[in-house]
Amino acid sequence: MKEKIDQFKIPLGLSLVGLVLIIGGMFASGLTKPKVEYPKESIVSSQKKISVDVSGAVVNPGVYQLEDNARVEDAIKSAGGLAETANGEYVAKYLNMAMKLTDGMKIYVPFQGEQYTGTVAGTNIQSKVNINTATQAELEALPGIGPVTASKIISGRPYSKVEDFLTLKLVSKSVFDKIKDLLVLY
Repeated sequence: MKEKIDQFKIPLGLSLVGLVLIIGGMFASGLTKPKVEYPKESIVSSQKKISVDVSGAVVNPGVYQLEDNARVEDAIKSAGGLAETANGEYVAKYLNMAMKLTDGMKIYVPFQGEQYTGTVAGTNIQSKVNINTATQAELEALPGIGPVTASKIISGRPYSKVEDFLTLKLVSKSVFDKIKDLLVLY
């Protein structure tokens, strides 16, 4: 019997040393430490902010800081909503409340009786074209703008300034010079 014990002495000793090392490793690695939960308030938000100028017939015109994925509707709500003197027809027909905002964008809500861009029942109300709301036909009516360019303009919306036509190379400098006085943005 002593021979059998002597035969397994080394493997038993090594097994015991291995078990001690495993348990020691668990303590050293922190597997036995309780999980620490941090409050959600400590997580820093990485949401980018943008600045949008809201003016015209709103309750509190001004520049507002909004989340990067905000829409026109959010900007108008930040400005206190539409004033009672807002041009409801313009808002219903031409102001796209679902349009995504861009940094530095201006939103103008016209007052009742104020001229606005667009066509009502086939009659041109004003000769200026709003590049963020104009239809394909309204854009094609501009000098030097054909169906392909009008489609590019529509697919590139929203624009924050009229000069985006040049910086994004939607039109040539000569065409831009012809149409820049016919364009408006709000």
